[in-house]
Amino acid sequence: MRLKISQRTDVFFELFSKSAGNIREAVILLRDLVDDYRDVELKARRIQEREHDGDEITHDVIRRLNTTFITPMDREDIYTLATALDDVLDAVEEAADVFVLHNIVEPKPWMIQQVDVLLHAAEQTEQALGALPSLDRTRLEPYWIEINRLENEGDRIFRRAVAEMFSGDYKAMDVLKWKEVTETLEEALDGLENVANVVETVVVKNA
Repeated sequence: MRLKISQRTDVFFELFSKSAGNIREAVILLRDLVDDYRDVELKARRIQEREHDGDEITHDVIRRLNTTFITPMDREDIYTLATALDDVLDAVEEAADVFVLHNIVEPKPWMIQQVDVLLHAAEQTEQALGALPSLDRTRLEPYWIEINRLENEGDRIFRRAVAEMFSGDYKAMDVLKWKEVTETLEEALDGLENVANVVETVVVKNA
């Protein structure tokens, strides 16, 4: 049964939309980092600022959850969605940090491809979270279908990247560094798929 959304409870949807927008901004910064590989440490710090903003949004959701009697959807779902969004931003920030920590000379082509897919998924997520108050399956189902397609595309890029890294053409230390970046970018995309799965669960439950 769908609950009527009041001015007091729709703040959760506003915070989810804000969180998704913050993720998109962080991924745009990450794309700038890999596309124009200069001032990497400065660009990584800007992404870290977005991650700190994301933490504040998540804490705000949890604080309000603890003080709101009637919520627009199940409390567990609100908490799960908030933490799922936070996990994505953590992975994006970690990927940027790894470029700095490991002194990556330049991003490999597949890393740029991963970030492009990640940005598309982040844009789709922001649009969907903006539409979440409708809890309209017809409106939101194309979103989680598209995220699943993008995650599959990301998996293909990841598998090709692993094959390339372990082809024997590269130094072992370089491979270890690249592998950590590649896995972290894959983790961020997996996180956006997890967000889509939570959204699907919420929409189906409230249909």
